[in-house]
Amino acid sequence: MRQDLALIEDAAREVGLVARRLKAEGLKVWAKDGGSPVTNADIAVDDLLRERLGAARPDYGWLSEETADDSDRMARSRLFVVDPIDGTVAFLKEKPFWAVSIAVVEDGQPVVGVVHAPDLDETFIAVAGGGAFLNGAPIIASAIDAVEGCAMLGDKPMFGHPAWPTPWPEMRIETRNSIAYRMCLVAEGRFDAAIALTSKSEWDLAAADLICREAGAVVTDHKGQGYRYNQPDPRAPSLVCAAPALHPLILERVRHIERRN
Repeated sequence: MRQDLALIEDAAREVGLVARRLKAEGLKVWAKDGGSPVTNADIAVDDLLRERLGAARPDYGWLSEETADDSDRMARSRLFVVDPIDGTVAFLKEKPFWAVSIAVVEDGQPVVGVVHAPDLDETFIAVAGGGAFLNGAPIIASAIDAVEGCAMLGDKPMFGHPAWPTPWPEMRIETRNSIAYRMCLVAEGRFDAAIALTSKSEWDLAAADLICREAGAVVTDHKGQGYRYNQPDPRAPSLVCAAPALHPLILERVRHIERRN
């Protein structure tokens, strides 16, 4: 696994430089089905990663936001799960909160993960059973045990919606475009929780899921179910990522919601 970590960390740093160069040269932008933006940098990074990682590990499967899904991955015990640029809107708007996210998934669970934020010079890494690190220093989730006063990453208007059975208390609420980066901030303890009550894809979650769990944070959907990866439908219904003592308190507030992917 350490060899896989070195491989994907080097690749993430390399393509981060490519993405920044392409942005400096001027991006080409168009809309995907559903309306979300994509750029030539997203595609270039995806192509480079697939070429480099595929050449190094030809027996691994591949799942990426910017590659047409191939059911062949289901037959592979190991695969790369990749978001070449997570947070494309931030990337477009000259905000630094975008990241390259790469995981190695084995038998349904991430075993190696890298989330690299090039504009911030921050690289989060983890290997299963080996702890989580930011730029080489170990990280750990916060010890907060109350919702009131916590530092929350999420959609501020959602928390103020009048339909909540129990109103949310005062919290410091901020947002970051990249889901993977949000989760890593919880792993580091800079924030206490990240909530998204809309569907997320395996490439949003896999690398950061491992990093969070290795840092002691808890990652589930809003019903409290953990994720299993390399599924036929690579979508999860929601995300609740939080410090260990805070996570059950958040579930109490959200698990009544019924929704599909």
